[in-house]
Amino acid sequence: MARISRKELKTDKFALEVENTFTFFEDHQKEILRYGAIAVGVALLVTGILMYQRRQHSAREAALAKAIQVQEANVTTAAAPGTLAFPTQEAKDAAAIKVFTDLRNQYPGSTEAEIAGYYLGAIQADQGKLAEAEKNFQEVAQKGDARYSSLAKLSLSQIYFTDGRMDQAEKVLRDLMAHPTIFVSKDQAAIALARGIMLKKPAEARKLLDPIKTEPGSAGEVALTLYGEIPPQ
Repeated sequence: MARISRKELKTDKFALEVENTFTFFEDHQKEILRYGAIAVGVALLVTGILMYQRRQHSAREAALAKAIQVQEANVTTAAAPGTLAFPTQEAKDAAAIKVFTDLRNQYPGSTEAEIAGYYLGAIQADQGKLAEAEKNFQEVAQKGDARYSSLAKLSLSQIYFTDGRMDQAEKVLRDLMAHPTIFVSKDQAAIALARGIMLKKPAEARKLLDPIKTEPGSAGEVALTLYGEIPPQ
C-alpha cells in the first residue's frame, strides 16, 4: 500500500519544516495497519461474523489505497500509458475529494474514515478553503483516536494562526505539547507554537526553542534556524 507522506499529511502550506515528522505507512506501518480491531462479545465470535468482518476490513483498506493512489497521481498532460494522472491540479483535487468523501461516507467511524477526513481537510486547506478544511479537521480532532486527532489539531492550529486566532492556536499547541502522540511529538508542537508567536512574543518563542535547538537531528536544526529568525525584543 502506498505510504502517506509528510507533505500529504500536513499540506504544503501548513507543514512544519521538521524532517523527522512521523508518517503513516513508513515509520509506523504496524500501528497504522492495525485497522478496526475486532472487539465483539464471545457469543458473536462465530465463523460467519469473523469472515464478514474480514471482508469489510479488506474493502476499507482497498478503498483507502485507491483514494491515496488518486491523491499521489501526477499532474501532467503526458502521462505514461497505464499511469494514473490528471491534466490539471483542479481535476486531481476534484477526483481526490470524491474518493475520500465516498470512503468516509461508506465506512463511518472507521480508521480509514478518519484518514479520509484528514485528507479532505488537507486538500481544502491547500485550495485556500480554510472554513471547509477547519470543519473536516475539527471532526477528526473530536472523533478520531489520539493519533489522528493530534494531526488534525496541529493543522487546526495553523488555520487559527492564519485567521489571527492566536489564543486558540496557542491553546491547541500547548495541549499537544502536554499530550504528544506518535504522529505529533512535543518538539513538533513546540516548534509550531514558536513559529506562530515569534513576531508578537519573541521571548516566549525563544524559551520554547531553547531546549530543542541543541538536540541532535533535524528537529534541533529546524529549531536553531527558527531561533535565528526571531526578531529582537
